[in-house]
Amino acid sequence: MADQIPLYPVRGAAAVASRKRAAYYSAAGPGAERPGRFQLEDESAHLDEMPLMMSEEGFENDESDYHTLPRARISQRKRGLEWFVCGGWKFLCTSCCDWLINICQRKRELKARTVWLGYPEKCEEKHPRNSIKNQKYNVFTFIPGVLYEQFKFFLNLYFLIVSCSQFVPALKIGYLYTYWAPLNQRIPSDMVFLRTSEKAGSCFIRTDQLDGETDWKLKVAVSCTQRLPALGEDSDPPVHESLSIENTLWASTIVASGTVIGVVIYTGKETRSVMNTSNPKNKVGLLDLELNQLTKALFLALVALSLVMVTLQGFVGPWYRNLFRFLLLFSYIIPISLRVNLDMGKAAYGWMIMRDENIPGTVVRTSTIPEELGRLVYLLTDKTGTLTQNEMIFKRLHLGTVSYGTDTMDEIQSHVMNSYSQMYSQASGNNASSTPPRKAQSSAPKVRKSVSSRVHEAVKAIALCHNVTPVYEARAGVTGETEYAEVDQDFSDENRTYQASSPDEVALVQWTESVGLTLVNRDLTSMQLRTPGGQILTYCVLQMFPFTSESKRMGVIVRDESTAEITFYMKGADVAMSTIVQYNDWLEEECGNMAREGLRTLVVAKRALTEEQYQDFESRYSQAKLSVHDRTLKVAAVVESLEREMELLCLTGVEDQLQADVRPTLEMLRNAGIKIWMLTGDKLETATCIAKSSHLVSRTQDIHTFRPVTSRGEAHLELNAFRRKHDCALVISGDSLEVCLRYYEHELAELACQCPAVVCCRCSPTQKARIVKLLQQRTGKRTCAIGDGGNDVSMIQAADCGIGIEGKEGKQASLAADFSITQFKHIGRLLMVHGRSSYKRSAALGQFVMHRGLIISTMQAVFSSVFYFASVPLYQGFLMVGYATIYTMFPVFSLVLDQDVKPEMAMLYPELYKDLTKGRSLSFKTFLVWVLISIYQGGILMYGALLLFESEFVHVVAISFTALILTELLMVALTVRTWHWLMVVAEFLSLGCYIASLAFLNEYFDVAFITTVTFLWKVSAITVVSCLPLYVLKYLKRKLSPPSYSKLTS
Repeated sequence: MADQIPLYPVRGAAAVASRKRAAYYSAAGPGAERPGRFQLEDESAHLDEMPLMMSEEGFENDESDYHTLPRARISQRKRGLEWFVCGGWKFLCTSCCDWLINICQRKRELKARTVWLGYPEKCEEKHPRNSIKNQKYNVFTFIPGVLYEQFKFFLNLYFLIVSCSQFVPALKIGYLYTYWAPLNQRIPSDMVFLRTSEKAGSCFIRTDQLDGETDWKLKVAVSCTQRLPALGEDSDPPVHESLSIENTLWASTIVASGTVIGVVIYTGKETRSVMNTSNPKNKVGLLDLELNQLTKALFLALVALSLVMVTLQGFVGPWYRNLFRFLLLFSYIIPISLRVNLDMGKAAYGWMIMRDENIPGTVVRTSTIPEELGRLVYLLTDKTGTLTQNEMIFKRLHLGTVSYGTDTMDEIQSHVMNSYSQMYSQASGNNASSTPPRKAQSSAPKVRKSVSSRVHEAVKAIALCHNVTPVYEARAGVTGETEYAEVDQDFSDENRTYQASSPDEVALVQWTESVGLTLVNRDLTSMQLRTPGGQILTYCVLQMFPFTSESKRMGVIVRDESTAEITFYMKGADVAMSTIVQYNDWLEEECGNMAREGLRTLVVAKRALTEEQYQDFESRYSQAKLSVHDRTLKVAAVVESLEREMELLCLTGVEDQLQADVRPTLEMLRNAGIKIWMLTGDKLETATCIAKSSHLVSRTQDIHTFRPVTSRGEAHLELNAFRRKHDCALVISGDSLEVCLRYYEHELAELACQCPAVVCCRCSPTQKARIVKLLQQRTGKRTCAIGDGGNDVSMIQAADCGIGIEGKEGKQASLAADFSITQFKHIGRLLMVHGRSSYKRSAALGQFVMHRGLIISTMQAVFSSVFYFASVPLYQGFLMVGYATIYTMFPVFSLVLDQDVKPEMAMLYPELYKDLTKGRSLSFKTFLVWVLISIYQGGILMYGALLLFESEFVHVVAISFTALILTELLMVALTVRTWHWLMVVAEFLSLGCYIASLAFLNEYFDVAFITTVTFLWKVSAITVVSCLPLYVLKYLKRKLSPPSYSKLTS
C-alpha cells in the first residue's frame, strides 16, 4: 500500500459554478496538482458576453455598466445628513464591528491535505483541535455582550441615565426606587473509511443530524485496506486507488453497524457539519423595534416640552439645571413600566401557548418574540419529516395495458405465485432452491399467460434493481464482534428490517415482499430472493450504477446463478428513461396521470446481455474508471452504451405519506396571506410531487421548472422566460439558485416574491439560511422557518421566527428553535390564535402603558405652567410609585387576557390574520390617537381640579389623583373587547387597594376632606368629563365603521 494518500476535493463544473462547499474526497498519485480546498474560480473572468439585463433596453448599455445595471430598479438611496440620521450611523458602526471581527478572527486558507499513515514525522500541517463549540458567549464576552443586547434599545439606555441622575443631590426629585426597576458510535471527525469489522466490507451510518435524512447510508471501505490482514502492514507493490463519496465518513454521523477504522482528514471547525452551519443571531421582535421608534419620538417630545418650559421661564438662574429637572419631571412620558409590562406579557403568552390542550407538547424556548407569530408574511418549510412523514407506500403498478392499485394487489400476488409454481412444476426432477429454465410454458390461456409473465418480470426487476440491504438484529444477550455473531442472529421475517439511502427504495422492496418475492440477503457481490414457495434464488451482482442527481436513474447488472443469464435492470425518472426505453405510446400519459395524483413515479426497464457483451462492457468500464482525466464523463459514456432500446417493464407510483392535516393547514396559511416556500435537499421530481400532493401548489396553478443554469447567459435567458409567466409556482434547484443569486439577485428575488409558491430543491443548509436572509433584506417582511432535522438549524436560526418539530430526525432543530411543536398542523393554531392574540394584546398593552405615562406628564405640564413654570413635582413619594404599581398595574396588565374573537372563529376565518401584517394595531396613527387622548384627559383632570378646589392646595392633589386613578380604571374597561373574570377582579382589587390606602396617606391627603360629599361629586364630575366623550366616540365608531372582527362576533 502506498505510504501517503494525498486527498483532494472532487469538483465538477456544477460545483464550481455553484460555489458550494465540497465534502467529497479523492486520492491521486504524488505530485498531482489541483486547486486548493474550496478555492473558487472567478467565472465572470471567462465570460466575454454582452451585459445581461432583465429588460431588452439593457442590451444597449456598455459593458462597464454591468455591475450597476441589474440593480437599477432599487430606489435611490438617501445621501448626506438624511442618510446618517435614517440609519447610516448604524450601518457605519456595524461595518466597523465586522471589520474588527474579521481582523481578529481571520480564517486560515483551507488547502488540500496529504495524510501520512505510519509516518507522523512527515506531517507538515497540524489539524485544528477536534472540538466544536456552539456557545454564543465566553467568560470574557458574556458581560459586554449582554449589556450591549440590553442597552441597544433606547428605552433601556434612557432609564439607565435617568436612574444614575438620582445620585446627584441637586437633581433628585423623588424616591430612588421610583427609577430602579427589577450513540452506537459517533464519528468524531471527517475520515476516509479504511476498514470495517463487517464481512462485506461495508457499513451503515446514520446521517439524520447532518442532512436531515432518517434513512441509513451505505459506506464502503477502501478495498485495498479492507483486504489487508492487519492495518498498518505494507503492500508490495504500492497501490494507487481513487476514492469516491462512498469511502468517506463524516463527523456528527453515527455508525449503525459494525465497527470502523479510518484516517482523519478534517477536524473541528473544518468538518463538513460545522462548515454547513451558521452562527445564531439575537432575535428582536418587530413590535419591540416599533416601540423603540415610538420611544425616540417620545424622547424628542420630552426634550421639546422641557425646552419650552425653560424658555417660558426666561432662562433665569441656573437654567441648565432647571432644564434637567424638567426632563426628570416629565420623564413619565417614557414609562419605565413599559418594558416591564411587555416582558411580563411575553411570559404570559408563552405560558398560554404551552397550556393549550389543542397543541400538546408545544414548547416556547424564547420569551422575546411571541408577537412575531402574528406578523409573518413568508413561511419557509422543510419537506422530509416536516410536510411528510418520510414513510413511502406503494400505490400503483402500470404495465401499459393494465394498471394495478391498492385494491387489486392480491391479483399481482396471485400472478407471482402462479408463475413460480408453474415454473417449478415443469422443472424435471429439480427440487433444489434454484430457478428453472425460463422457457417453461404453462397451460393457461394465452392472455392470462402473457399478463402473468409481464407481472412476474416487473416484480422481479423491482426486487433486484435497488440499493436496499436487509438487516437482522442480534438476539438478546449476544455480545462480541459483529463478524463473529452472525450465527446468533435471527433471520426470521419478523426480525428483518430494510435499510437504504432512499425511502422510495425501501417501499418498493417492502411491496415485492408483500406480493411474494422477498429480499432475504444482500452483500456487495450477491442478492438472494425467496419465492412464494420458499425457494431461494441467488443472483450475483456484477455491476452497480447508483442514482445521481445528474443521471436521474440507477441500474444493476446481475447474473442468475441457476441459469447463468445476465440481465441489466434500470429504473429512474420518466424524463431520463423515456429516451432509453423502446418506443411506446402510454408512458408519458400515465406519468402525467400519476404525477397529478401526487405519486412519485419510477420507470423500470431491462436488457438481456450475452456473456460476450458483458465482458466487452466490463473491459471498457474498468478502463474508464482508471482514467486520470475526465473520469466521470468517460464512465458515463460507457454506461450509456448499454442504455439503448431497453425493454419497458412497468411504471411504479409511490406516495410519500403527508403529515396529518397538512393540506388544510397549508390552505389556511395561504388564506391568511402567508406565502409558503419549500426548501429541501431532495431531488427536483420528489419535491415537485410533494408540492402537488400537499396542495402547496394548487391543481389549477402552472409550475415553472427553472432549467439548470451554470453561466450568466443561461441565467439571463431563464429569468426572461420566467418573467413572461404569470401566477405560476417556481421550482428551482440549489445550483441554479446559486448562479442566479451571483448575477441577478435583485431580479430573482423580485420575481420569486410574486409567485404564489416557491420550491427550492437540492438546497444545502447554508443555502436555506441564505434564502431566508435574502427575503428579509429584499422584502423587509417577517419570515418564519420550520424544520425537523439538523440540516434545518441554520434556516431556523436565520429566520425572524424559528419553529422546530420533534420528529424522527432527533431534537436538534427543536432545541435550536424559538418554538417547538410535535406536528406540522399545530402551526395553524400557533399562528392564527396565539400569534394573532399576542400581537394585538402587546400592541394594546404597550400603547396603554404609554398613555398612562403621557396623561400624568400632561398634568405635570399643566401644573408647572399654572405655577409660574416651577420645576416642582405634582405628586411626590409613594403616590407616583403607587400609581405605576398597585393602583393601576393589575387592570392594565389584565389586557393580556383580552381577545377580539374566539379562537374557533380565528381558525375559521384566517383572513383576519392578514390584517395584522399591515401593522395597523400599532402605528404612528394609533400612537397619535392615544397622545391626543392623553393630552385631553390630562388637561381635563388638572384644570378641573384647579377650578373646583376651594381653599387648600392639598385638595387639588386629592381630587386630581383620585380622578386620575378612576380614569385609568375606566379606560381599561373602554379598551377591553372581551371580558375575563380576572379582569373584573383586577379592576375591583386595584380600586379596593386605593380606597384602603387613603387611610394611610395622611402625608399627601386631607383625610377629613376626602370623606365629604364635596370631594365625591368633584371627583365624579371630572372623571365623567374626561371619559364620557371617549365612550361616545367608541360607540359611534363601532356603529358607523365597525372593525372586521366585530362583524363576525355579531
